[in-house]
Amino acid sequence: MIEKFKTLFYVKSSLVSLYLALTIPIPFISIDRLKIPSVITFVLGLYLIINITSDYVETCNNKISYKTSFISKTLGKKNWEISWKDIRLIKSLPTSQGSKVYYFNTYQGDNFLIPQRVENFEKFVLIVSKNTGIAINEMSYISPLWTYKLLTVMSSLMIVGEFLTFIFKYYQY
Repeated sequence: MIEKFKTLFYVKSSLVSLYLALTIPIPFISIDRLKIPSVITFVLGLYLIINITSDYVETCNNKISYKTSFISKTLGKKNWEISWKDIRLIKSLPTSQGSKVYYFNTYQGDNFLIPQRVENFEKFVLIVSKNTGIAINEMSYISPLWTYKLLTVMSSLMIVGEFLTFIFKYYQY
């Protein structure tokens, strides 16, 4: 049975809302002759950020696959696919922020970063553990979920502030 694990909603929403918070004002503050190019660039950027956060993982009885979009591939991310029987071990490495990242290590000596920002992460970990025979109880999201939620809330507040500033400035004249 094929299972699909999409990028975690909170990760997508935090990145999209941050992009919006940082770029919404640009078309409004640009000079007249650059308004149309800035709107086009804004829309293109929004499309790109949504596209590159649409990567996903697929699992089945035989293998695990990481699928990226065309744009992600163009920017350097690669698809990969590993047969469950080729996974020798799962190794962890600390991050500079005090968390851990995990890698599939194959019998061929290749290392593949295990996605830690996917929906239904607990189910994903169970599937990996069941199919590899490796106990990975300590694996968790790379960052606590509250960090993504906080970034989304802060970015949304920035957007509201930008909107209110525009409204008050527009109606002041």
